[in-house]
Amino acid sequence: MRRLLLTAVNFALVLGIWAQKKAVPQKPAVTKPTVTKGRNINITLTPLKNCKVYLASYYGQGRVLVDSAYLDEKSQGVFRGPNKLTGGIYFVVSPQYTIQFDLLMDDQQQFTITGDTALKENALITGSAENDLYKKYAAYTGSKSASLAQLENAYKAATTSADSARLRDEILKTDKELQDYREGIIKKNPASLLATLLTAMKRPTVPAIPVVNGKSDSTYPYRFVKEHFWDDVLFNDDRLLRTPFFEKKLDDYFKTLVSPEPDSVIKEVNYFLLMARTGKEIYPYLLTKFTNKYMNPEFMGQDKVFVFLFENFYAKGDTMLLNPASRKVIIERAYSLMANQLGQPAPFLDLTDTTGRTVPLYGIKAPFTVVAFWDPNCGHCKEEIPKMDSLYRAKWKKYGVAVYSVNIYENEVASWKHFIQDKKLSPEWVQVYETKATKQAVEKAGKANFRQLYDIYKTPTIYLLDKDKRIIAKQLSLEQFDDLIEAKRKTL
Repeated sequence: MRRLLLTAVNFALVLGIWAQKKAVPQKPAVTKPTVTKGRNINITLTPLKNCKVYLASYYGQGRVLVDSAYLDEKSQGVFRGPNKLTGGIYFVVSPQYTIQFDLLMDDQQQFTITGDTALKENALITGSAENDLYKKYAAYTGSKSASLAQLENAYKAATTSADSARLRDEILKTDKELQDYREGIIKKNPASLLATLLTAMKRPTVPAIPVVNGKSDSTYPYRFVKEHFWDDVLFNDDRLLRTPFFEKKLDDYFKTLVSPEPDSVIKEVNYFLLMARTGKEIYPYLLTKFTNKYMNPEFMGQDKVFVFLFENFYAKGDTMLLNPASRKVIIERAYSLMANQLGQPAPFLDLTDTTGRTVPLYGIKAPFTVVAFWDPNCGHCKEEIPKMDSLYRAKWKKYGVAVYSVNIYENEVASWKHFIQDKKLSPEWVQVYETKATKQAVEKAGKANFRQLYDIYKTPTIYLLDKDKRIIAKQLSLEQFDDLIEAKRKTL
């Protein structure tokens, strides 16, 4: 199944932090800005001449080129345009697409960059208060981070308990100084881009377990961290996308603080999208991200999240965000999943067996019914269907489990029958297929076929139904189906 993907240009490079060193001994470009609106960013980057250099930025977990400037004989050029770029962390990139140094894209975008490809750490940004603040921050945090690294190495090598205790205290003290410095920037410069980025980076400190009326509240730390994980973060701020940490923090939040149960995920996804709705870039990005994740989810049942997205966003007009090919994929996938959600009655099947007799799925009486869709020429099916037969003979048969086995290709009847005989599949299984005449009748009537109703985009596709033919599970391994049957039958 095809998936929606956001395009990004990735650089196989590590972004360094500016250090507070002597500036590159070149004079800044003195070209007077020729526009008062949009962007007008002068750049001098020696020794490059008569070539293009680029501006790039983070974009979620990727990086993307956003502008270019031609450097003349004096190594000077201008990043110019009628519109301002989205604020965030940007890079100057060489003609060979290597990152030279980073900077903040401020609101004014009327500043000057001076640098040298051999002295990347000495890059100088003038005319931007945001970058002045950023440079001081980077110098301080770079120094403190180096000190922390030294202390942590010494702590690992400590040979006495006294040294370990002393070094641990120094680590905690240094880390607190670093956190306090960041908090100071946020409080002193609340309207700055750097304050916005530092706020988005913050993660709550896990509190101690409190004792209430003599009992420990072990869930309090989790509740506290979840409640404060996004304090003061505005999800409609497009600048969050132009950082390396927002999407990682979002992924960590869903991984560690959100239950994988579909309804819990839906609640969170809906909140993020509603809060981001007015964001020009971040809203479609998040909608696409969640669509990709839950169209083919990691956990069984989470495709319910994708159906929710379709019904509450795409079906209400957000398909306009998509190109025609992506729109077609999403609509078709949504309609395929709507009919086979966990807990719902399985779609009706009224197919033909090897003798030409019609056998309806709902005519089978059993505490559990396994519905398996497969192709006799599929390599994976040739392994999995005999394994399922072994499970059936060893355990499922005595549990009263029924198997409704469906050949998905009406033109492979001979191969299908040969496979059944060759592998000596259990005669108790209901072996069926859709005849060519039935298939044509369904198409003529404009009805959904069984492939759509059961979301068959790979083989084998297997479902487990209860006695009322409601869907208990789907898309699990045979071992997982077996474990589930064992667990469910104990509750009957």
